[in-house]
Amino acid sequence: MVRRIGVRRVVLAVLVIGAVAPVAQSSEDGFVPLFQNEGAPEGWLVRAWNDVSRPVDSNVKWLVKDGILHGSPMRGTWLVSERQYGDFILKYDFKLGETGNSGCALRAPLFGDPAFDGMELQMADYRYNTSAADSELTGGIYRAIAPKKQVYKPTEWNSYLIVLAGAHMHVVLNGELILDVDLNEQTQAVKRHDGSAASPIKDRPRKGHIGFQELSRGGSHVQIRNAYIKVLNESGS
Repeated sequence: MVRRIGVRRVVLAVLVIGAVAPVAQSSEDGFVPLFQNEGAPEGWLVRAWNDVSRPVDSNVKWLVKDGILHGSPMRGTWLVSERQYGDFILKYDFKLGETGNSGCALRAPLFGDPAFDGMELQMADYRYNTSAADSELTGGIYRAIAPKKQVYKPTEWNSYLIVLAGAHMHVVLNGELILDVDLNEQTQAVKRHDGSAASPIKDRPRKGHIGFQELSRGGSHVQIRNAYIKVLNESGS
């Protein structure tokens, strides 16, 4: 098991070596790129936003162009990894339009809604939903955990560093620690969109898929670049 103090040291060490900056594909620090080639990402699935067991039309694609991953033209999709991850460090840059709405799936199963059956780290411009709760804005674990502070930069590139090790989650946005959470302490049930109760965060999987959501309005699409992952423990702890 990775102790909490150990996770904090991991976060500090990664920040010191510049985790929010791009690293070379041949880096010896254990980080590997998520999207190495242009075009449709290999090793990823395009699925429906509210149930990732459902494929969407084969013509609906996420594409990498000039090193930047672009969300699907059709609103309401997830790009989900075929591979599952347990404990890991994930880092990437993202940019949204004025009505942009996206999210990062963490330890999600390949069924249901990652926001309620796994975890979803929000990426959402406040103009998408001006009445959104803090946990529904950038840096929140959707409808479950609000960030310590709001440091999202609208319509600019933002940088996430996410560390998941056992029950411990640390999230850094634009160099600021915004989440420092013991998942075992998150005992409150979470309300789904239909009003039914989803499991508390403490009962969500400790291993699963990662992914990115496209739910923007008004022709705005999420953009992702410099996405790298480092596996700490394949099975989760």
